Amino acid sequence: MRARYTYQPDYAVHPGETLREKLEELGMTPKEFAVRTGKPVKTISEILNGKSSITFEMAVLFEKVLKIPAGFWIKKQSNFNELVAREKHQKELEQAIDWAKLFPYPQMAKLDFVKATRKAEEKVEELLHFFNVSKPTAWENIYMNRQTPVFFRISLKHAKNPYALSALMRMGEIKANSIEAPDFNKVVLKSILPELKNIMSNKPSDYLQQIQKKCLLAGVKVIYTHNLPKTVIHGTVRWIIDKPVLQMTDRLKRYDIFWFSLFHEIGHILLHGNKKNIFLEEINNSENKDYKEKEADNFSAQWLLSDDEYEKIITTINSGAGIMETIQYYANEFKTHKDIIIGRILYRNKDLYKFGFLQKEIEKVDFAEARKRLNPKIKKKIEIK
Repeated sequence: MRARYTYQPDYAVHPGETLREKLEELGMTPKEFAVRTGKPVKTISEILNGKSSITFEMAVLFEKVLKIPAGFWIKKQSNFNELVAREKHQKELEQAIDWAKLFPYPQMAKLDFVKATRKAEEKVEELLHFFNVSKPTAWENIYMNRQTPVFFRISLKHAKNPYALSALMRMGEIKANSIEAPDFNKVVLKSILPELKNIMSNKPSDYLQQIQKKCLLAGVKVIYTHNLPKTVIHGTVRWIIDKPVLQMTDRLKRYDIFWFSLFHEIGHILLHGNKKNIFLEEINNSENKDYKEKEADNFSAQWLLSDDEYEKIITTINSGAGIMETIQYYANEFKTHKDIIIGRILYRNKDLYKFGFLQKEIEKVDFAEARKRLNPKIKKKIEIK
């Protein structure tokens, strides 16, 4: 919930003006007042002209001479200092409008992560609150310059759109922080892999929630975030407060890609589970994949449909058997999902004349229901059964 701020006046006068009025009322010159307080004439003159501040020590001395409580002068100075700071911040907001335009704000507002508004300065304020920073340079230091390596251990400088990508990552962080999880247990994570595959093959209506609950048993937080424009992320893994967080998006909305990405990220956790690692497709998954990405790909592929199983399927199809009939038969035989087989066929065979129609057979992934059940604005503890 957004913090409620108390009323802030839009004006304040420097306490030097009040001091000048009081001295005139008493018929006391600045020099005499300086002598009585034991402060240099120059110091008193600078206060009267609004060029210097009244310190706590001065306020106590003023109290002795003017019989006005020290707290009065301190409050006057504090109010003035705050107004000056807010005016400075307001100018910074105006200068940050172009920065705010770089983010997919309408989509973020539609997902309730920021307030819907057309006012440019409000958008800046909302984005600063969303990222939990005071100014755009702080955002840059975190997401571009890696100046908080414990919090965010990778630079987005080379991302296609670091602004949208940082928003997507922050959305995941906010959701992850709303879920309580036990300590990570690698053995338990390995043990639930067959159960996850069973969820995949049967596709119950609440499969997204079932995945979350199963993985939470192993201390892995699985979260779902709608994809943002100009990002190319299917899934990512990183450690947040000593817990692995597996963030999935609905990019392309294909059931086969969703599951391949899920097992791919689980592969990263099991094979490369260093807390310092962040596995981010857009940064790590270049045309020339590193060995960790290849290992995670192979892990996912072998769990969902092994090479031997695929060869049996394609051999049967090439022998003249009906394509969809063969796919459905082997999906049951190998306890996988038809979309996994279709996805593998489309990936390995570019014959669109023969296999192109399979594109329409792939089921869609929709996070809308998951979003309703796990509202990011409500902190909710997922029960482990």
